[in-house]
Amino acid sequence: MSQFDLENEMRSALRMDAPLTRGPQMKWQQKKSTDPGNLSLNSSAANGSLLSSNKTPSKHGIPPAASQSKTPSSQDMGRKTPKSAGAHKTPSKGSKTPKKTPKAADRFIPNRTTTQFDVNHFKLMQDPKGENGPQDMMSPSQVEYQRVMSENLNGDRLAHRIMSYKEKAPAAPEEYTVFQNTGHQGDLRVLYSTTKTPASAKKTIRHIPQVPERILDAPDILDDYYLNLLDWSVNNQLAVCLGGSVYLWNASTGDIKQLFQVDGPEEYIGAVSWIKEGNYLAVGTSSGEVQLWDVAQQKRLRNMSGHSARVGCLSWNSFILSSGSRSGNIHHHDVRVADHHVGTLSAHTQEVCGLRWSPDGKYLASGANDNLLCVWPAQSTINTQPLHTFSQHQAAVKALAWCPWQPSLLASGGGTADRHIRFWNCNTGTNLSSVDTKSQVCALLWSKEHRELISSHGFAQNQLIIWKYPAMTRVAELTGHTARVLHMAMSPDGETVVSAAADETLRLWKCFSVDQEKKKTKTKSVGKDPGSTLRTMIR
Repeated sequence: MSQFDLENEMRSALRMDAPLTRGPQMKWQQKKSTDPGNLSLNSSAANGSLLSSNKTPSKHGIPPAASQSKTPSSQDMGRKTPKSAGAHKTPSKGSKTPKKTPKAADRFIPNRTTTQFDVNHFKLMQDPKGENGPQDMMSPSQVEYQRVMSENLNGDRLAHRIMSYKEKAPAAPEEYTVFQNTGHQGDLRVLYSTTKTPASAKKTIRHIPQVPERILDAPDILDDYYLNLLDWSVNNQLAVCLGGSVYLWNASTGDIKQLFQVDGPEEYIGAVSWIKEGNYLAVGTSSGEVQLWDVAQQKRLRNMSGHSARVGCLSWNSFILSSGSRSGNIHHHDVRVADHHVGTLSAHTQEVCGLRWSPDGKYLASGANDNLLCVWPAQSTINTQPLHTFSQHQAAVKALAWCPWQPSLLASGGGTADRHIRFWNCNTGTNLSSVDTKSQVCALLWSKEHRELISSHGFAQNQLIIWKYPAMTRVAELTGHTARVLHMAMSPDGETVVSAAADETLRLWKCFSVDQEKKKTKTKSVGKDPGSTLRTMIR
């Protein structure tokens, strides 16, 4: 065999035993090539192959050096894959395959492709729990409007988490969720589950109309914070003072009639108040007189004098009529006797603008322009000191209302500099709570059917607000008046509230409506006489 044929067979043998690798070397290959032991081995193998190239080949035609060592030569080190003992051996068919890493991971990795960075920045910058946020000044209807607009514009993006993960958490392997020796599922699945509140569990809120049922004109009504020019009787008659005249509006028939008009052009009416039975009306005038009128006869029964200044508030307690004056004095009038003046209370130093007897007749609450709120016992006479004197208000105290289901609970409202509604326990003389309404409080009324109260306000919203007691959360906000809402009165059934404002309008709001079926059931259960049932059974 010639030298040329021998070289061809050597090249073919090398190509069969050591296949060429394409592309750059892997890191482990570079590490092997740079290892000192491998370098010496490769160099010796290379020398052996070079030396054996000059020797006579075996009878099979394969050089001895090539048969003993399959290590590539030094010229092919850069493009051939070395094979060292024990390195990266392919497992045999009988060998066990090592366990692969399970697909279920023990941690979540954020998915940046589904993350809304603009929305997340907005959610991070806003402060939904701030006490002085813009939502504190908004009504529930405005908050609901903003929520609906946000859903229409943004969809459900605002409800997503700031960091976006997989759609669903991976399920736990079965061996981790089944307890040994038991056939029950473990509670580890609870970690990956969420429970939503069912729709049936949501509390339903009654519908409160945002527009008044009726609007009446009230021309020449005085824009004076310290007067009380509106009252509603149990006979469904509304008394309204317009300048120097008193008008009666029958809410059942819609008839309007003028009760009387003062004589002098400079005189005006300062207060009106119905007796509990609804057949007599007390009227306070700017001249300091307190008049008693028979509405059915349209006749004045009595003219009770004694005040040195105008009378701006009145309140009845059975046959005792209390009147508050600009002089700061409160007079008690017994309308049954000729000598009507039976008591004088003189704790206030400025005009008395709020006066209310408690439902049980035990206390009389008085508020004045001296920022004081006084609570008087029923047996108060001349030179009697008040039972409690509260000075927490920072403005005139006109709005007063006693709770119908808790006679000792009193609610009071302050003027422009105070703006607070405060609640008092008159048995102990403690301040229970207070809320900042952020506007002048002109009048307060408690609901007879709901645990709520309504307040009318002046600067700067000129609205009516329904509050949930005792949480004092806003249930509804009634707007429409263009000037401060100075007076309020409630209908005999307790469902309708009339408001009188300086914009010379009266607005009737049906804001405390009740379910008639529930009301009938309650009336039957309360009015049922257990003795009658017993007599029926005996008969």
